[in-house]
Amino acid sequence: MSKIKLTIAVITALSLCFIGISCSNSKSSQEIIVGGDNTVLILDFEKSNDSIKEINWQITTSEIVNMPDTMIRHMKTIDDHKSVDNNSKILICSSSGGTVLVDRTTKECLFYAITPNAHSAELLPNNRIAVALSVTKNGNSIELYDVDKSNVVLFKDSLYSGHGVTWIEKRQLLYALGYDVLRAYSLVDWETETPSLKLENEWKLPETGGHDLFASSDDQLLLSTSYAVWKFNINNNEFTPFEPIANEPQVKSVYYDEKTGHLVYTKGEIDWWTHNIYSLNPPKVIKVPEIDVYKIRFVK
Repeated sequence: MSKIKLTIAVITALSLCFIGISCSNSKSSQEIIVGGDNTVLILDFEKSNDSIKEINWQITTSEIVNMPDTMIRHMKTIDDHKSVDNNSKILICSSSGGTVLVDRTTKECLFYAITPNAHSAELLPNNRIAVALSVTKNGNSIELYDVDKSNVVLFKDSLYSGHGVTWIEKRQLLYALGYDVLRAYSLVDWETETPSLKLENEWKLPETGGHDLFASSDDQLLLSTSYAVWKFNINNNEFTPFEPIANEPQVKSVYYDEKTGHLVYTKGEIDWWTHNIYSLNPPKVIKVPEIDVYKIRFVK
């Protein structure tokens, strides 16, 4: 190859890498969101292990910019945290009774609500937010909010020990997990100022103590109960044990990639919390001794 052709080839390859079209070893690292106490961390999953944590982002809830001071006491015990809107925002809820939406770059509060014993939240189309509320006064429910209307409940449905909510775009359904039931809701009057949720289906859980809910695909949900982890086939409405950790008790959160078999989970080891994040395929443990870890989520 001539020097001119070689130079052109190198320039072309570097240009492609720069704009993100093609380049060997250009795959960005997976990020994992870890929450506990009043803190949320985003770690580089590949670079973190039992002795090292590579922290890409972190916040304590008292540092959230422009969040009302009255919300600080409602954000002391983080129990769910999801990357949303192309990873530009972090949706955080707390069993202390609060839910906030935070800009990842500026750490500014974009939405807040008092949500008694909130255990999970999900961003829905048109900037609506669903929150699952567990056992407490004014809890035991699914609540619906609009990002542009902080602390204003648009709709509420009773659900005992609400613990999980996840949206599946392809099916246009919101799935919600309670103490002994799994539900599917459709979106009603969504383009109006008075949206609501319609209960489309409900399934009895094979065991009580519904805790975490995760959509591993458009056709499968994973859910944890008090003493087991299950998969739910949405096409045939069947619960079966999730074999890799089927008999693992007190699983608080689970992530699973159906294509690679990559599995990451947390479980209650010190009461309801832990300092260990467990991974299979690849096998490793990430230790987080400085906070009482509850759940993990992967950045989408």
